[in-house]
Amino acid sequence: MTKWIPKRETLDRPLHISIANLLRDAISAGQLAVGERLPPHRTLADNLSVSVHTVSKAYDELTRAGLVGGQVGRGTFVLDPAQTSSQPFLMERTDQGVIDLSIARPLYDNLHATRMQSALMELSSDLNPDTYLACRPNIGLEEHRQAGVEWLSKCGLNVSAGNIVMTNGVCHGMSTALSSVARPGDIVVTDVVAHHLIISLCAYLGIRLQGLQMDEEGVLPDAFEEACKQHDVKVFFTVPTLAGPSVGLMSQERRETMVRIARQYDVLIIEDDVLGPLPEYRPAPISALAPERSIYLTSFTKCVMPGLRSGYLVAPEALLPTITGRLIVFSWMATPLISELASRWSKDGTADELVCWQRDKIAERHAIVAEELTGFDWAGHPSALHIWLHLPEQWTSQNIVEHAKALGVAVAPPQPFMTAQCQPLNAVRIAVGGVPHPDRFRQGLTLIRGLLKRSPEPLPQLL
Repeated sequence: MTKWIPKRETLDRPLHISIANLLRDAISAGQLAVGERLPPHRTLADNLSVSVHTVSKAYDELTRAGLVGGQVGRGTFVLDPAQTSSQPFLMERTDQGVIDLSIARPLYDNLHATRMQSALMELSSDLNPDTYLACRPNIGLEEHRQAGVEWLSKCGLNVSAGNIVMTNGVCHGMSTALSSVARPGDIVVTDVVAHHLIISLCAYLGIRLQGLQMDEEGVLPDAFEEACKQHDVKVFFTVPTLAGPSVGLMSQERRETMVRIARQYDVLIIEDDVLGPLPEYRPAPISALAPERSIYLTSFTKCVMPGLRSGYLVAPEALLPTITGRLIVFSWMATPLISELASRWSKDGTADELVCWQRDKIAERHAIVAEELTGFDWAGHPSALHIWLHLPEQWTSQNIVEHAKALGVAVAPPQPFMTAQCQPLNAVRIAVGGVPHPDRFRQGLTLIRGLLKRSPEPLPQLL
């Protein structure tokens, strides 16, 4: 353990920031070497006459910066900034030691922090003031939409800048798109096990959502056609490329069939392609097959960096005035500064670099899943951010969620993904990117595997 201790008289307020800055300077100056253990929280608090809570907040600041990392039972250690993938990083949830496998988000490490720091330094020196002063055009600055043309081509979609609207990610685009083409009482159809946000969004907007029977590729064509015959279906909402809860990948043939039915019954299509170019081998977007009736949504959030909340909405020209009107009401325009970051990374290759990094790391996580869950029934893909685990008959989804929580592991229950037409499901969703460190991810899966091999037991009721 280090003998280096800052002096109380050197501290300013807020105290935790001051302590963090002193430790940061000591690390930078080499006074605290890589691998050196920091003083225990209580020891440093006593030496500085501050609370343990204040020291904890200071250590948390350094953890978020990627400068230190905690090891359960051992303490907090100085990390090597040159190591980009083997050390804990800033965003892992540590509440009560929970291994959070419930949120499907991309992986990240010091590489992402380094790229963002460099980008922000460049912005400070050469940013066009229009980027932070602009409030028009509402669909996004021309240069940002032009950058989108090249990025969208990597997603398999060839469009002009005039058909692109900048968004703050797919969620923003989804609400803008759906409210533009559907009114209260209209019918929207989707997978019976659906994206949880389309279920919530339709409820908020008073839109009738109907879940259709599906297989491993998504909605069955016969179910889609029958719904169109029986009802005046306004919109088909689809997540055809690995981002739906059950990790379906719709084939080229199925996509062509769904487009044929949509044309026959004059149904609009909203396609959520949030993973963008992350999956290497995939069919072209449905929107490329039917651009005249499709709204396409993608984002940098899931394939490049969680906080890079920038994306694209692509729509036929006839829908753009209505979409622009909804955009103005909801948010006026996407945040130009974030769009600028995304555009720069798209043009200079940084986004491609991070997509390739993500692809490799996610594939490594799926290899761990294959090892730990051998013999169990699960669906996944090396480019997907989660798996769909079908449970053995002795388990219900509620039981497995509760028992996993008791072991310090969080998984997502099926209820948020179930449309009104869905039969009870005995499955859970497990994220592969929610935990930054692979050893901790494996630990979570090992605990889940242990549960699956036995029958549930009564859990103690704590009052």
